[in-house]
Amino acid sequence: MKLRTLFISAIFGLSSMTLMAGSGHNHGHSHAPTVLVNESGAIDNATKIVASLIKKNKLEKSWSSVKANSAEKITVDYRPEWRITFTNNNIKDINKQKLYVFLSLDGLYIAANFTGK
Repeated sequence: MKLRTLFISAIFGLSSMTLMAGSGHNHGHSHAPTVLVNESGAIDNATKIVASLIKKNKLEKSWSSVKANSAEKITVDYRPEWRITFTNNNIKDINKQKLYVFLSLDGLYIAANFTGK
């Protein structure tokens, strides 16, 4: 009798799990189409990232008044990206005067550095 009850419970449990996995369930990610940003949108996003890096004390405050010099599409490891360049002549170390912010083509932050690579 116990075996029969266990068997019925197992069948019921598995069938309810199958029902929960039907259409309309959520995997936690979107299948919505990616919206690409244009040059202006890339510059806006990169400027917000620079402000965030200043707020986190990753960049000096003098970067807050710097505007983007350029935004260009580049390819890194066969992936297209935006590279937005900022130049801050108030920085004494010439190797740290240019900041490069990298974004995906849909405007999401990838990285920032002083080398451009």
